[in-house]
Amino acid sequence: MTASDTHRTIEAVWRIESARLIAGLVRIVRDIGLAEELAQDALVAALEQWPESGVPRNPGAWLMATAKHRAIDLIRRQQRLERKIEELGHELETEQPAPELDAVLEEDDIDDDLLRLVFTACHPVLSTDARVALTLRLLGGLTTKEIARAYLVPEATVAQRIVRAKKTLAEAHVPFEVPRGEELADRLSSVLEVIYLVFNEGYSATAGDDWMRPALCEEALRLGRVLAGLAPEEPEVHGLVGLMEIQASRSRARTGPTGEPVLLLDQDRGRWDYVLIGRGLAALERAERITRAHGSAPGPYTLQAAIAACHARARTPEETNWAGIAALYEQLAGVTPSPVVELNRAVALAMAYGPATGLALADRLADEPALKAYHLLPGVRGDLLAKLGRFEEAREEFERAASLTRNGRERTLLLRRAEACARGEAS
Repeated sequence: MTASDTHRTIEAVWRIESARLIAGLVRIVRDIGLAEELAQDALVAALEQWPESGVPRNPGAWLMATAKHRAIDLIRRQQRLERKIEELGHELETEQPAPELDAVLEEDDIDDDLLRLVFTACHPVLSTDARVALTLRLLGGLTTKEIARAYLVPEATVAQRIVRAKKTLAEAHVPFEVPRGEELADRLSSVLEVIYLVFNEGYSATAGDDWMRPALCEEALRLGRVLAGLAPEEPEVHGLVGLMEIQASRSRARTGPTGEPVLLLDQDRGRWDYVLIGRGLAALERAERITRAHGSAPGPYTLQAAIAACHARARTPEETNWAGIAALYEQLAGVTPSPVVELNRAVALAMAYGPATGLALADRLADEPALKAYHLLPGVRGDLLAKLGRFEEAREEFERAASLTRNGRERTLLLRRAEACARGEAS
């Protein structure tokens, strides 16, 4: 193996193992920043030693052992061990027992550590931007530069978000633990929100020249699958995974030869990934089965996965069960009411019962403050007006939508539709 081959292997190992490594170290040192530094030290050691000694049989275990040894050395050198013992004694007195250091070092509940890290990185005390950045850094193994490139923000901005996030967690004394009881539901929703935000940014980029950023979709899907393995009895986790699997199945069909967007009804369904669809439907079925077993109503991600499943099961656009989709959106609006859900319901109603029905609902959203700068509202109105033959009004709406979007590919598509309306065509 050449040196460059070894470096590529190390990069791959790091991407796979870094989250587990950091999670295991946080359990030892109870400090995310310090844990990350120790993990980076282990990575540097691998970069120095593996080109000479070769990649070890179990590289993840090698990195963990190296990092743990460095943690022990650091604790002893800086007399952190005494402080940790005092903290452990204090925790025992306050009935919050913590494991002895030696026991901690010998424990192998890495999956639990990873789950604790997920909940810590997505703690509600952090802003949404900070949660996303910290999650991608700690759990996705992405560098600051990669996160900045994905979100089209300066690298310094991402670095500041991560530093502040770690500082905020430390100052708020956020425990490295999986919450229990009612708090679990609240915190789990925050975790799922972050993962879905990452996925959506990859699926429909809010800005830039690319319609999609597949790397973000893949990372969110990977995190979702990991979370499903860690929390197998949480239906909404499976609901989210099902939703992302089905949506990701259309990725190849969502862009044309030059990267232009291809809308759902115009997609070549032969290019959909039916392996991902099968995985998504299985995840949805599991979510629904657990929901029934709990005697509860389906959550928002399970409902959205059910909507995505309606599209996935249709062999042609004409076979789509739009009435069923409209009913699911109505159910979703009851669980998580929002103008965006209503706008989607308007589209489903239009497809099921005619454009005038959908337009009536879309028109009621025209003065909704949350949608003032949302380009999809005029985009949907433009589409429905064009279908009704009201081309001049449709043209104005498409042009307005184009002025609001920050995505170059989407702007081009909207302006093309505006031009078609100017010619009296419903493209």
